[in-house]
Amino acid sequence: MNISSVLSKNVKNIRQKRGLTLDQAASACAISRSMLAQIEKGSVNPTISMIWKIAGGLKVPFASLVEQDSSEPEVVRAVDITPLEADQGRYLNFPIFGFDEKRLFETYRIVIKPQGSLRSQAHPKGAQEFITVFAGQVRISTETESFELTAGDSLRFCADQAHGYDNIGNGDVQMSMIIVYDKPQ
Repeated sequence: MNISSVLSKNVKNIRQKRGLTLDQAASACAISRSMLAQIEKGSVNPTISMIWKIAGGLKVPFASLVEQDSSEPEVVRAVDITPLEADQGRYLNFPIFGFDEKRLFETYRIVIKPQGSLRSQAHPKGAQEFITVFAGQVRISTETESFELTAGDSLRFCADQAHGYDNIGNGDVQMSMIIVYDKPQ
């Protein structure tokens, strides 16, 4: 999957369906008009943080920006996924199954290299994350709590607040992430 071309198509479609100009959408996302235009052309590879800004500004789930639309059965091969990178490549997000209107969740495989971390903005109101750690040690922090997990541990938390992930061990963290959204009002 070429993430830049999928992102380009999805951002442009969402913006146009809402009748927003580039200026209006860029303002809502707190990014420059030129950056949004480059993203819509597929000429840049934005960071995870930039994609989260766009998702927040357009009030859509993250995966709705990075996943192809498909109603057919789908096998996702690890070698076919282009990871989204943050923290100088120490945080890798592999989008697996994206959000759609019928299925109110999205799934990811996350790899956090030693000393890697990510700070995430709040997801839409009512969103929850379900994490299962398969390898390594990770600290997951919300605005009010912090949890240290190791291989085999799982966590569910309200993700409609700022939160973060830190590798606190010496090896890679391998974990799955499911983000579940409330039904639209």
